[in-house]
Amino acid sequence: MLERLFQLKAHGTDVRKEVIAGITTFLTMAYIIVVNPSILQGAGMDFGAVFVATCLAAAIGTLIMGLLANYPIALAPGMGLNAFFAFTVVGSMGYSWQVALGAVFMSGLIFFLLSIFRVREWIINSIPMSLRFGISAGIGFFLALIALKNAGVVVDHPATLVGLGDIHAPEALLFFGGFLLICALAFRNVTGSVMIGIIAVTIVAMLLGMVEFDGFVSAPPSLAPTFLQLDIAGALDVAMISVIFAFLFVDLFDTSGTLIGAAQRGNLLDKDGKLPRLGRALMSDSVATMSGAALGTSTTTSYIESTAGIAAGGRTGLTAVVVAVLFLACLLLSPIASIIPAYATAPALLYVAVLMTSGLKLIDWDDLTEAAPAVVTALMMPLTFSIANGIALGFITYAILKALSGRWCQLSASVAIIAVVFVLKFIFLDGA
Repeated sequence: MLERLFQLKAHGTDVRKEVIAGITTFLTMAYIIVVNPSILQGAGMDFGAVFVATCLAAAIGTLIMGLLANYPIALAPGMGLNAFFAFTVVGSMGYSWQVALGAVFMSGLIFFLLSIFRVREWIINSIPMSLRFGISAGIGFFLALIALKNAGVVVDHPATLVGLGDIHAPEALLFFGGFLLICALAFRNVTGSVMIGIIAVTIVAMLLGMVEFDGFVSAPPSLAPTFLQLDIAGALDVAMISVIFAFLFVDLFDTSGTLIGAAQRGNLLDKDGKLPRLGRALMSDSVATMSGAALGTSTTTSYIESTAGIAAGGRTGLTAVVVAVLFLACLLLSPIASIIPAYATAPALLYVAVLMTSGLKLIDWDDLTEAAPAVVTALMMPLTFSIANGIALGFITYAILKALSGRWCQLSASVAIIAVVFVLKFIFLDGA
């Protein structure tokens, strides 16, 4: 049955390799089951319900990817997008988390339609690489700011906006220790380095009496506080257009980049360098996002950590099925997730931020018409505490700079249209 479903022999693999690969992928991304609830809790959502929603969304999305697209790619609520959901859409813009879930659902629906009608290639290919790198780096800086804030390392200051917190506090010291441990383990290619760092900080905090241990296993918390609580009607408000676009845009490029990168790592591309069954893979991602929104979590997307499993020999959807089963098993571990403090998950956020900002090295720094928009995009995300604002200002800067520099031929119609839409949004919706 497994051979018929996943074509193991044709992909040069077997059940043992696929199971080991699935376990490897799961260990590298398992941190999301504690990080995601801690972030969305900041939006007023129930921690236990989001924990269950995270596990279920990851399991459903990964299972669909494995069975429908037959790829060893795992999915889970995306880092950066969950922070945008909690701190920008709910925190800064003032929308309820129910409306934010509605926006996530709408972005998933649009993503699904783009996958069906094959518009995705036109969108992906028309967006400049410099803006893509800037967006990735900006999300990284955004996560870094949240991590430093959660650890008490960066605090608000009336004169300088931000300042240095009490770095002698136990929380700050544990944060720095956890971050250094994660980086050292990752450098040594230790599987599950992020999860090890989170657990290590929690154990030390427990020994110091800073958190209380409440057991290992229990029945899953109730999903009722978030299940089908999304407000789609509220998300259709005209002011939410940029929010839906931000969710869609980041997910589209994050997923496409992850799929292509993982496929290259596993030699899964065809002779023309294209990814077979790309449409199925993207549809799996979009269905996972819609399912996650219905359950009560932010955008579910493909994880680049899947390459760890591919490096361990995973080549088919059986790897993804193993990951899905392990996420379901985590539903019984809610007591452990609930005791992990914010300063224990903050090192993971900062580590992910380091990985996401690495794309800046690929920008053509000798071309100001490419470099300047990327920098504007990256800086405006943390400084305005909004991924949507960073994307908008990056597109506007890119279009105007190309026009003023006389490089009309490098300005695609799609970028120009998007830039105009963002300008109109700032004029009529933000009062700018």
